[in-house]
Amino acid sequence: MALSLSFAHQTLRAAAVISCTAIAALLPLSASAAPVAKQETQVPGYYRMALGDFEVTALYDGYIDLDSKLLKGASAEDIQGLLTKMFLDSSNGVQTAVNAYLINTGSNLLLIDTGAAKCFGPTLGVVQDNLKASGYSLDQVDTVLLTHLHPDHSCGLLTTDGKAAYPNATVYVPEAEADFWLNSEVASQAPEAMQGMFSMSQQSVAPYDAQQRLQRYSPDSQLLDGLSVVPSNGHTPGHSSYLLSSKGQSLLVWGDIVHSHAVQFAKPEVVIEFDVDSAKALATRKKLFAEAAQNKLWVAGAHMPFPGIGHVRTEGNAYAWVPVEFGPLRSDR
Repeated sequence: MALSLSFAHQTLRAAAVISCTAIAALLPLSASAAPVAKQETQVPGYYRMALGDFEVTALYDGYIDLDSKLLKGASAEDIQGLLTKMFLDSSNGVQTAVNAYLINTGSNLLLIDTGAAKCFGPTLGVVQDNLKASGYSLDQVDTVLLTHLHPDHSCGLLTTDGKAAYPNATVYVPEAEADFWLNSEVASQAPEAMQGMFSMSQQSVAPYDAQQRLQRYSPDSQLLDGLSVVPSNGHTPGHSSYLLSSKGQSLLVWGDIVHSHAVQFAKPEVVIEFDVDSAKALATRKKLFAEAAQNKLWVAGAHMPFPGIGHVRTEGNAYAWVPVEFGPLRSDR
């Protein structure tokens, strides 16, 4: 009998120990335990997709907060309603991406636009870092195509000390674009508020010009196999888009056709204050929207939410943006 009681007591004590251990495991860590540090950086900003035999890499340069008051052509209430519909807080400006696109054709490594470097502050200027993170190096780029010469597209041509960032690249600029932004007489007659834009644009291409690696081209130029120039002026006098085609697939890299995806697809008539010729910019946007939707083109936009790649579809009398779905490189789609 005594043996049985002793065994029972031992069993109860063991059960109590196990219960306490189990309860302790469920309790939160004590206040004395060191908290796990937050990782307060974002992943590298690049996204890759296949386009026939071409490889396209979207490169994120950063963002700038744009005041919704820069948008013209609709009431403030309508514009705010469209921003709210997309859950965008415009109280401190709407976050607007700046993107560039690196294309490996198999024969050339070309970069379309280069980002802002540090011309517009610390939230921009990481295209070069993201290009390296994507597995390439700056000296491998042999061709740079600029949609236009605004500093958020051209300042990234330079290193932090003002030298050519792409030592082996020829830079191509639309002729009408160069005639405007690189013309000292035009610059001298521009409003004072635009003088800084002219200065930054001119400085960005100066090292390439000095080395005879700056080429002006006409709209009918054939620059590379598998690439067509699509004149799309209005935002600037020589603004140009680029249509890449390989194995029946096409991508239109359209630069600054859209600055606000939330507003301008629903209301293509809305222009932005930066447009040099707003009427022509509006006509160009409507034309490219219609062509992209009808031909089911892939589209890449400099100021679309990163990676800025997707499709345009019709929606009633307006349009809608359909962003690319993240996935591995697939040549079968």
